[in-house]
Amino acid sequence: MKIAVPDLISNSYFPAVAAVELGMFARENIDASIEMIFPVDKSYAALRDGEVDLVAGSAHSALSAFPEWNGVKLICAQGQGMYWFLVMRADLAAQKGDLSVVKGRRIGAAPWVEMGLRGLLTAGGIDPVRDEVSIAPVPGAVGAGVNFGLTAAKALEAGQIDGFWANGMGTEVAVTRSVGTVVVDVRRGDGPAEAFNYTMASIAATDRMIADQPDRVAASVRAIVATQEALRKDPSLATEVARKVFPEQEAGLIAELVRRDGPFYDAAISQDFVDEMNAFCRRMGILKGHPSYTDVVASQFSSLWAGKGA
Repeated sequence: MKIAVPDLISNSYFPAVAAVELGMFARENIDASIEMIFPVDKSYAALRDGEVDLVAGSAHSALSAFPEWNGVKLICAQGQGMYWFLVMRADLAAQKGDLSVVKGRRIGAAPWVEMGLRGLLTAGGIDPVRDEVSIAPVPGAVGAGVNFGLTAAKALEAGQIDGFWANGMGTEVAVTRSVGTVVVDVRRGDGPAEAFNYTMASIAATDRMIADQPDRVAASVRAIVATQEALRKDPSLATEVARKVFPEQEAGLIAELVRRDGPFYDAAISQDFVDEMNAFCRRMGILKGHPSYTDVVASQFSSLWAGKGA
């Protein structure tokens, strides 16, 4: 089984990576591997084209390859809430929650990921056009094998951008190097409350796989749930995983990031989440209709989200 992730050296999709490296998929008799495919829309295109079996990425981005949610379902969450951070250059002395700091600035953000930032800014009264906010890919972040968060932190340090919208690992690197300041962390109460459910880190499968291989899909959900539980109980397991796939510095940071993320490690996907995500997607112009909960979520696996039957 091939699982696509759009960023590897990151805490964002770490439950999927850890599920492979800790042997949770193997315990389910699945030979699983992780394949990094950046940006996230290319991950979903690979899913659509049968090149991978699952995508561990941002939920709303499924619409990049599956318009109106046709042909794809979310099978579980990796974590609750929109999980990207707005980080600005430290010398700007930005105050926590003050979105006005982005006015006239260059903000690095990956394709499709940037929608979360645009939605957040708009809800906070910032008009990117009127306020001359340049939101664009980070220089050097398009090559194969590039990890976006780390590239963003390096670009910030080099003065190529004024801020970035990226994962917790890139954020932690920027903060520990004293080159960045966290302005918005949506999951921990910054910014408009509605932004929490713009998206989440999820696991997605095609309708065809769900219909043809429901046992393998169920096993995949169990593997993710078991990994979430293991990481909540012992965040130090993250270091064991990271030493296999991360550079040394980032491997040393991951356990603390996983400890912080532990409260969000819940595989459930709620009706409220789907309703609010879909409303966000309509505002972004990537969804026209009003798909139901079961159009978006493979709810037949919901009994596994809390570990029942695992």
